[in-house]
Amino acid sequence: MADKPNALTSTREENRRELRRPWGSDWSPFRALHRMADEMDRMIEDAGFSRRGARPFWREGESSDIWAPQVEVFQRNNELTVRADLPGLKRDDIKVDITDNEICIQGERKHEHEEERDGYYRSERGYGSFSRTIPLPEGAMTDQAKAKFKDGVLEVTMPALPASKGRRLEISDATSSGTERGSNL
Repeated sequence: MADKPNALTSTREENRRELRRPWGSDWSPFRALHRMADEMDRMIEDAGFSRRGARPFWREGESSDIWAPQVEVFQRNNELTVRADLPGLKRDDIKVDITDNEICIQGERKHEHEEERDGYYRSERGYGSFSRTIPLPEGAMTDQAKAKFKDGVLEVTMPALPASKGRRLEISDATSSGTERGSNL
């Protein structure tokens, strides 16, 4: 038994026919972009790479985008800690510079991937440097700072003055007449 076309499938078919029309009087930049994206997808799939899943030029979980390490800064008692996640790096790949006001973490990520599958060999390499500058609070004793690197985590610690105690302010609503409760304006 043949399926009868419904309104949804008819609309889809009309849209596909419109996209296949040569550029003419009903040309639209959106249709042109959609058509170009479809062509690129088809070329990528024809080359043996699918856009679904991992990116073709990097291992899974890696990206060709600009990368900066995740950094955490916290203070416990009288010690300030700056912790940076640097997965896949070695101690020799990292440089840490410190001043009275900031810590600068620099390094280079290197990636090499070789694959031999179904009669072809593919080798890819990627390199990229990064730099991350973290401002330090007033009272950090940078002349006594120490750095440790273990299992892809850089940890810089230094003595610091206790954080100043603050207080939470209550936020009141402003009225449309320009006066607030308790105000003598």
